Amino acid sequence: MTVRVMLVSPAMNAALREARFDGDGPLDRASEQRARAAAGTTPTAGRYASGPSERCLRTAEALGLAVRHEPDLADWDLGRWRGLRLDEVAGREPEAVAEWLGDPVAAPHGGESLRDLTTRVGGWLAAQADAEGSVLAVAGPSVVRAAVVHGLALPTAAFWRLDVAPLSLTELSGRSGRWNVRLGQPLTARDS
Repeated sequence: MTVRVMLVSPAMNAALREARFDGDGPLDRASEQRARAAAGTTPTAGRYASGPSERCLRTAEALGLAVRHEPDLADWDLGRWRGLRLDEVAGREPEAVAEWLGDPVAAPHGGESLRDLTTRVGGWLAAQADAEGSVLAVAGPSVVRAAVVHGLALPTAAFWRLDVAPLSLTELSGRSGRWNVRLGQPLTARDS
């Protein structure tokens, strides 16, 4: 059976602009307005979900979506690095950052490894393949990237080569073990 999984990356916020690990928190005013303006552009789906972060939930709300919280769509758990900027961590722990970037099973921060993230998101994606129809979920960029890596059976290191813009739509269609991907369609207000 074929299923359509649509992942919307949440709107921007201050933590993300500052390149902080776990960029959760409220949306800034301009980003919330962009999300509200894009409310009519999201595809319809049989089911709606969201990662549990404030950023994802506020984006879903601004888009006018009634979502179910999905723990498996939580952003990447980066342990003790949570809330810090990448440049801060790299200055304090350059070897740990190099290990984290180079080894998909490394978790020097005490949180989730890249492989663990990809496995968790892959499990959620496989569960969607068992359901009929379509699902639209608001999920952080790391979750979207992990879904693409898992869905296309890419090497885990490909995660670092994927960019996911705020308020963009990534679609996976097919079934577990055979997914097609359509990347990065922007959600923008349609011209009248």
